Amino acid sequence: MIEPIRWSKEGVRILDQTLLPSRVEYVICRDYHEVADAIRTMKIRGAPAIGIAAAMGVALGAKGIDEEDRDRFFHEFGRVCQEFLSTRPTAVNLAWAINRMKAVICKEGEFSLECARESLLCEALRILDEDIRTNMLIGKHGEALISSGQRILTHCNAGALATGGYGTALGIIRAVWDAGKRISVLADETRPALQGARLTAWELIQDDIPVTLITDNMAGECMRRGMVDAVIVGADRITTRGDAANKIGTYTLSVMARTHNIPFYVAAPVSTIDFDLELGDDIPIEERGSEEITHINGKRIAPEGIGVFNPAFDVTPARLISAIITEKGIITPPYEDSIYKLKHS
Repeated sequence: MIEPIRWSKEGVRILDQTLLPSRVEYVICRDYHEVADAIRTMKIRGAPAIGIAAAMGVALGAKGIDEEDRDRFFHEFGRVCQEFLSTRPTAVNLAWAINRMKAVICKEGEFSLECARESLLCEALRILDEDIRTNMLIGKHGEALISSGQRILTHCNAGALATGGYGTALGIIRAVWDAGKRISVLADETRPALQGARLTAWELIQDDIPVTLITDNMAGECMRRGMVDAVIVGADRITTRGDAANKIGTYTLSVMARTHNIPFYVAAPVSTIDFDLELGDDIPIEERGSEEITHINGKRIAPEGIGVFNPAFDVTPARLISAIITEKGIITPPYEDSIYKLKHS
């Protein structure tokens, strides 16, 4: 199994996804600043994965706080958490993981700070283990929606690299393949960071699952030709109304899928649902640097002085989503009702 992130004696061990597929190289983050930087620079990316990274980073940060005074320790701990909260704004899993780590400190009460540090590490490792089990359940539920011989289109990377090691959208594809259903995958390249071309294609080749790479602007023509039977994507945040933020270009695919009567599925853990947010328009959308668009592999492809608009995510409205596949099962419209029931299940 691909291991995008693990805890080690030296620190947090992260598979540097910026180097894939050319090189498989791990970096050791020895302090929490390095973990936060790995999230910002997309050495590790994907909503569940950055939640895990933030949890491990907080545990690492707490370990490095050289304070035995409780008030000063908690002050420094708050600064550690805040640094991670400022790294990437769209994926709600990051804040969800930080809140779990904060809850550990609150539970510790009058225990020693050393016990608090150990409890934080245990919680971070628990989040990792839970994520892998969660993704396998998502795969199990989603597998029932896919038949042998179908062709699946996916966008960006919602696989092992984006999670603790199994995947949400690609977790379903893995589960379908492991069930003996012979499917094939179309992977969008996913401009501008090319996660589909670099990461999804690489993952599926590792598992010997048939995959064909297409450019983003070929998806509509592939649908028109009958080359797509279902679209499965991940999500970085889902509202209580069922609107879903995912990598830029996802909304376009959902519109084309509806036009061609192709089911459009979102695969995500319950932790990706923001139960405090109703409208997709209120999801904070990260905007990234202009060089992601003006350059490829460090080489300029656009003229100097050009203006650039580079939102990293877009929002697919609930009305275009056929089903949301979670570890607790498959939910369908009306999403307000099904998500409310999910929250209280």
